[in-house]
Formats: sequence, structure tokens, C-alpha cells
Amino acid sequence: MVLVRTVYVFFKLLPTILALRKDRILWISNNGKNIDQKRFQKNARRILNTCISLGPVYIKFGQWLSSRADILPQPYLVELSKLQDSVPPVPFDKVRPVIERDIGNIEEKFDSLDRNALSGASLGQVYKATKNGQQVIVKVRRPGIEKMVEEDLKVLMKIIPFAMKFVDPNLRFSIIPIMKQFVESIHEEMDYSKESENLKNIKKNMLPYENVVIPNIHDDYSTKNILTMEYIPGIKVTNIEALDKKGIDRQKLVIDVHKVFFTMLLRHSIFHADPHPGNISVKDDGTLILYDFGMIGRLNNETRLRLVRLYLALVEKDPSRTVNAMDELGMLAPDFNREVIEKGIEMSIKSMYGKKPDEMEVEALMSLANKTMSKFPFKLPKHLALYLRMSTIIEGIYHTHKVDFKFIKVLRQILEEESLIKDAYIEEIKHSFKKFAKTLDDTLTIAPEIKKFMDENRMMQYSNSKKSSTLLSGSILSAAVFLGSAFLFQSNEILGIAGMIASGVIIGISALFRKR
Repeated sequence: MVLVRTVYVFFKLLPTILALRKDRILWISNNGKNIDQKRFQKNARRILNTCISLGPVYIKFGQWLSSRADILPQPYLVELSKLQDSVPPVPFDKVRPVIERDIGNIEEKFDSLDRNALSGASLGQVYKATKNGQQVIVKVRRPGIEKMVEEDLKVLMKIIPFAMKFVDPNLRFSIIPIMKQFVESIHEEMDYSKESENLKNIKKNMLPYENVVIPNIHDDYSTKNILTMEYIPGIKVTNIEALDKKGIDRQKLVIDVHKVFFTMLLRHSIFHADPHPGNISVKDDGTLILYDFGMIGRLNNETRLRLVRLYLALVEKDPSRTVNAMDELGMLAPDFNREVIEKGIEMSIKSMYGKKPDEMEVEALMSLANKTMSKFPFKLPKHLALYLRMSTIIEGIYHTHKVDFKFIKVLRQILEEESLIKDAYIEEIKHSFKKFAKTLDDTLTIAPEIKKFMDENRMMQYSNSKKSSTLLSGSILSAAVFLGSAFLFQSNEILGIAGMIASGVIIGISALFRKR
């Protein structure tokens, strides 16, 4: 059965793979300039429609690809970002057994339950109900979806690595980690108990923020297959006409969307990774409502702080520090051309601040990039894939509203309001000391040779003047304090830094006495 499905999917995907290969070569060789935009959009739309026709797993995979600028040309990303998780719902008589098996008889458990689904997603579908006089939403996993997903994942793992190798041999290094993370994500998304946990964690983190609300979970009516939560009605975030009718400030709305999602990312390390317009609504007072916490991104604290450093460097218009942070995040290939990257970032920063780069400057950069970047593209590490997906979709919401919006200004506000600037500077100091500690470790391995050298020169040191001796003693003391502080830094950062400063004071005093 898997073999038959593999053959069917392969021949279904083959035209899109061939088109992508050709388009990608053109895109890279021309640096995205002078291309047939309509043709690219047509081919991208073909991929979108093929994903929909192949079913849930391929819809999810298409969503994942929509954030992969290292794989797809820009027109493809734009088109695939429209791939929302929406498919026709299955009939209610097939869903009813799933509900009653997990929580009991529908008529006994609910005051009422509308048999017509509010929406159908690739893995589940949503119903409106009343429980104890309160309106609730009941999300039910599609019947038989687990078996279907497992079979299609096996097919996908066979086809995609081969297809990407054909599109570009360089992609063979990145596609396997992508696929592994995709498999992990879709398994988690099928387990509604995990979605419930994700929602609760994010809700707890976002409680202090008045511009966002997240529904409560009804735990007694929730299982691995069913998720029942509070119903909070609102206006779809991209419904401009309805928002204007309610008098919602759309400029503030766009700012709030960015603040909410980037605060999740930069402050709390766990974030909603699927903020398409169907998952964000707006209350009459402008408050955001977030739905569907199946696709969640997580960052460890080290990665989170590196992202903070990256954004702080952008805010402070520092291309060099920006490149350093990108490199530490694993976003740059080992052989990257620093000059090209820094110039590109410098121009990006100018654009962020509303300054149009000089045309000659752009042409010079593109010429240089054409010789280097096409050969050594940016890398997208596994742990950053969902972050880039989130930020790409959020950007799409901004473009829909077409309001006056400066991301860099909002970013500065987030960093200041969340006291993240201090954290970023501390992280930079820690990074510098870690580099020093590594150098120190290397130095200590040659300690016997240093001792031998000092023994051989002892007589010469004793024959020096008192002044020189003073400087030497001070130097030795300073070095001892500094080394001790470096080790102390690992357990107590404040005392470590204080010790290092003290070592500098000691050597300064020694030099002063030498002059006398």
C-alpha cells in the first residue's frame, strides 16, 4: 500500500519538482532580478494546489516550506504562505463516535452541540457547543487521521530527500534535519493534550499583557483526541472592512500583533508558530485573541539571548555585531563572505530606518553577492525554522493592512519594555569571557614550557632594578587575580567581573610606582 502511495505521490509532485528546479536556478543566477514573476507565481500555485490535493501531511509540509528561503525562491514563499490549514470537514456521524468514546454521550455532556463544523483543519475540525450555559469550542481529531499521517510520513521521507537533492545537491545537508523536525511537530500537533499544555504555558506567560487574551481550557472535556475551550468571538485580524466599521485603530493593531508575538519569542522562549489570519481575531475593544496552539516553537535560553543580541545590534545599527550574532546562531555557512553580509545588513538597516540605499551601492553589493552568496547561501538551523515561519506570517499581516509601520521602532520598544537590553549586554560579556576562557585553557596546556622559561630568566629578573621588580611583582599579582577571577566567573559572574577590574587597577598602580 505504501509503495502504491509513494508512486502516486511521486508522479503527482514530479511536475512541481521540475518547475522548482528550473526556477531556483534562475532565481539564484539572477539574484532574484529580471525574472518572469507570473511564471514563478503560477508554478508556486501549482505546488500549493498539489499539497491540498494530496491531503493533511502535504498541507502541513507546504506550510513548513513557506518559511524556507534557503529552499524556495521568494515568489514561492509568498504563495505558499497562503496555505492555511483549512480543508472540508468530514460528516458529523463519523466524528460523533470519537467524542462519545472519550467524554461520553453528547446529549448528556452538552446543553447543545452544533453538528455543522465551524471549520475543518487538516488534522481536526471545530464545533460550537454550550456547556453549563457557557459557549465553548470543541476541537475533535479527524477519525482515522493517525494511520493516514503515519503512512504519508513514510512516503514523504522517501520522496523529499531525493527531490531536494535533484533540485539542488547542496540541500541534501539541510533537508534531513528539516524532515525530522517536521515529523516531531506533526506528531505533537495530533496530540491535543500537548496542545492544551502549550496553550496553558503561553497563557500564563502572557497574563501580564492587557492587549491579548487566550481562551481557557475545560480539562474535564479534553483528551488526546478532543480539546474543549472557552469560546471568545472576534473579528478576523485581516478583515479590514469589519475592523474599520468597529473603529479599530489598525496601525496600533499591527504594532500589537508584533509586540505580542515577538515578546513571546524574546522574553519567554515558547511561542505560537502558526499566526495565520485564521488563528488571530480582534475583540471590539482592539484586544487580540489567539487560537490554535498546535504548532509551537521553543528556544533554549542560550538561543533566545543570541536572538536578543541580534535584534539589539540591528536597533543600534551595528552590522558587525549583527553578523557575529547570526554566526553564533548558526545562520551562516562556514565559508560566508563577511564583507558581503555586513554590507547587505548595513543596507537593510538603512531601509529599516526609512533611508533608501544608493542605487550604485545596491548594484555593487549584488555584483559581489552574485559571486559568493549563490555558492554559500544562508543556513536555516533546525531550531530557528519555526521562528522564521512565525515572523514571515506576521509580516504578511502587516502588508495586508498597509499602515505606517516601522519594525525597528517596535523592536526597540519591546527590548526596552521587557528589559532585554541589559540581558543582551550581559550575554555579550559572557560570550567574550567564554572565548577568553577557551584561550586560557589552551594557554594552560603549555604551562610547563612557561615555567621553564621563567626559571631560565630568574637571574635576569633578580638583577633588574627595584622599579622593574615592582612592575614585575605587580604584573604577577595582577595576572594571578585575573586568572582567579576568570575561574570565579564560571560560578559567580559579578565577583568574576569585579576581580578582573581589580587586576587592571593593580597593574596600573604598579606602573605608576615604576615611574617614580
